[in-house]
Amino acid sequence: MSRATGPQNLEARAEVFKALSHPVRLLILNLARIRPRHGEELAAILGLNQATISHHLSKLAQAGLVESEKSQYYQIYSVARGAFAKRLAEITFFPEPGLALWVKEDAYKAKVLRTFFRQGRLIRIPAQLKKRQIVLRRLVEEFERGRAYSEREVNQILVEFHDDVATLRREFIGQRLMHRERGSYRRLD
Repeated sequence: MSRATGPQNLEARAEVFKALSHPVRLLILNLARIRPRHGEELAAILGLNQATISHHLSKLAQAGLVESEKSQYYQIYSVARGAFAKRLAEITFFPEPGLALWVKEDAYKAKVLRTFFRQGRLIRIPAQLKKRQIVLRRLVEEFERGRAYSEREVNQILVEFHDDVATLRREFIGQRLMHRERGSYRRLD
């Protein structure tokens, strides 16, 4: 499991979870934790054939969860040293700079904006909440932080994007992107 330390080892990290995802492999790990065992012994205990046990041991070894040692005619399997020393979070999560190499974070956002905007105008207000939130966050960027806007000023900015300014204003308030107090609007984020 030590090979699963960075985003570049994403496949190795996933192999750990794949290996742990089968009940027989979990039983093998628990038996090997009690004491090292060979494949025939595991097959007899679990009531499975030797080929099935070999397959599962191979998956566990590939993920770095078991290690083997030759003893006369047998391969003896034990839980790999340090295999379970890492916390789940250390295996699952990696620093955000590494994540950017693997995932284009704003790909969905860009797709939504391309779908709903044409030549800088909002062609329709999305019905789906997730998409509507992306559109609203884009529109609220037109307003300066900390500045108070009159309703008329808000309307003048929004009409450049869409004619239904009343709905957009209500959505800004409802989605907590703007605050309205005594006819004055302020951007919240």
